[in-house]
Formats: sequence, structure tokens, C-alpha cells
Amino acid sequence: MRPLRSLAWPLCLCAALPACSTMGPQSIPRDRQGYSYAIGESWKEQTLLNIVRLRYADAPVFLDVSSIVASYAAEGQVDGGVTFPPTGSSTSTLGGYGRFTTKPTISYAPLTGDKFAQSLLRPIAPASVFQMIQAGYPADFILGATTRAINGHYNRSSGVNARDADPEFTELTERMRHVQYNEGLGMRVERRENGDATLLFFRSGAEPQLEQEVARVRDLLGIKRSPEFNLVYGATARNDTEIALLTRSMLEILLDFSNCVEVPPEHIAQGRAFPGYVRSSAVGPRRLATIHSGASAPDDAYAAVRYRNTWYWVDDTDMNSKRAFAFMMVFFSLAETGTSAPAPVLTIGAN
Repeated sequence: MRPLRSLAWPLCLCAALPACSTMGPQSIPRDRQGYSYAIGESWKEQTLLNIVRLRYADAPVFLDVSSIVASYAAEGQVDGGVTFPPTGSSTSTLGGYGRFTTKPTISYAPLTGDKFAQSLLRPIAPASVFQMIQAGYPADFILGATTRAINGHYNRSSGVNARDADPEFTELTERMRHVQYNEGLGMRVERRENGDATLLFFRSGAEPQLEQEVARVRDLLGIKRSPEFNLVYGATARNDTEIALLTRSMLEILLDFSNCVEVPPEHIAQGRAFPGYVRSSAVGPRRLATIHSGASAPDDAYAAVRYRNTWYWVDDTDMNSKRAFAFMMVFFSLAETGTSAPAPVLTIGAN
């Protein structure tokens, strides 16, 4: 019996050690990175799929990951015995087993009802648009993607009211980008009795070239040489001290991105998909992104989905399209101005 006892303890340790090494604090980096990567990739693919669906006049469907619960269990057992038969010779047996299990439980919540209205149909707050510009995102891209009109100058649009962008809108967004690049645009929020007010201002005492850019922006906006201006929601300003932004909803932004899909020509000829933007002039905001299509899956893509026996993807080497896609993921958060869905919760329990 003594040799069996000496073997039992090492065997128990060998059975339990691999399982224990994957549990507890050691599991946090692995699980957090793994689940975070999986959620991020599925979010990109879900967004890309809905963009393509809108091009084919299909309703978008969003499914949020509401919670993730991952539980682990480890167990082991060692058996041993000695038999003394009548013949006088002895036999011994030794056995054992170990088992490690993981049982992740993932909950999904469809985006419907009030959550759908708040996330997709509610226009983005003008203050949020300029907060992104203040954070360093290009003003021409942000305004071109999120804004329908600025002080009466209209952006391009699709659908029933399809139209090109006003030349003044394109010039205004490009000059705003130049002013932003030279740190000529500022923003602050003041707390007032009737609510917070967002104020914009242009830097004074700048170099002559920047002064000329600011003067042209003022002319396009129709604002006077006031030290600051109120940022409000609307198509046109009530006076010459306001900058009015008629912002888009998240659904409108997705529709704008859907026009960037390179749909197979036969699908458009058959009436299966919208033709997309048809520009009647060379002047207008640049294309938001480029979404390719093909019969087979791409070898290397930033995001790729299969829809109606056709593959659609964003090329991983197209930095402009990847950046635009990343911005759009941020727009989702900006659009949720009301009660939003709870963030995914990752809970890891050890049994």
C-alpha cells in the first residue's frame, strides 16, 4: 500500500493543476480579450450587414449582446487498490480521471420599440457633432456624415428627396476643416437657467491666412463678427448669432453609407437594389467609404458579410473606409441620448 500512497498525491496534483491554471485571476486577461474581440468583430459585421440590407430595401435588424456569464468547473479523482489472491501473488490497480468544463451563457436583446427609436430615429445632438470635431476628427467628414443642413445650406441626400449637396455646404465643410486644422475653432458649454447652452467661437488674433478662412466661413454661415455663437438644432438660424445644424439620425447615416456599397450591376438592372447616389456635378462631399462586392469571400478584409449569395466587404488596406466605419460605431453611442441598453457584462465564476 505504501507505493500506491506515494503515487496518489502526485496524480491528484497532475489532474487538478491544468484546470486550476486556467481559472481564477489567470483567466481574466484571456477571457476579457477573447470576448471583447468577438463582440467587436460581430458588431462590425452586423453593422456592415445592415448597411447592405438597407441598399436592398430590407429593414435593419440589430441584436445587442446584453450579458455574458462564463462559469468554470474542475474536478478530479484518484482510485487505487491492492488484491491478494489465494495463490500468494499480489496485484495492484491505480486509476484516476480529471475533468474541466466551461459553460458560457450569452444573452441577446433585439433593438426594438423605444430603444430602436432612441438609437436609430432620434437625430444626433449638434453639441455631440462638434464635440467630435473638438476631439480631432476631421470636420469635413463629421459634418458631411452627420448633418443635413447648416444655416440653410443642404448636404446631399438619398431616397425620395435625393439631391446633390449645395456647393456652399461643400465649401463650408472644407473651410471648417482648414480652420480646425489651424486650431481656429473653439467650443464651450455654459449652464443657464433654461438649460445648458453650447457656444462656438473663432480664435482671434490668428495669422492672416486663417483670418481669411474664418471670414469666408462667417460669410457662408451669414453670421456677424460676434465673439461667440449659439449652436442650435434646426435647418436655418433665427438670427446672425446662431449656427443651426439640422443633424441626421443614425438611420440616415446608415442610409448614406449604404450608397457606398458597390452592388452588382445586374441587381440594380433587375430592380433588386437602389442605384445609389447619382451625382449630376463634380462638386460635392467625398464618398464616405467604399464597400466592395464579389462572388467569393475576400482573403483579407476589415469586415466581410455574405448576403444574397454575394460577399460584401471593407478592404483592410483602405484606411479612409476603415476610419469612416470606426466613426460610425461612435455615432451609435452619440445617437443614444435617452435610456440606452445596458453595456455587456462579463461575469466569470469558478465552481
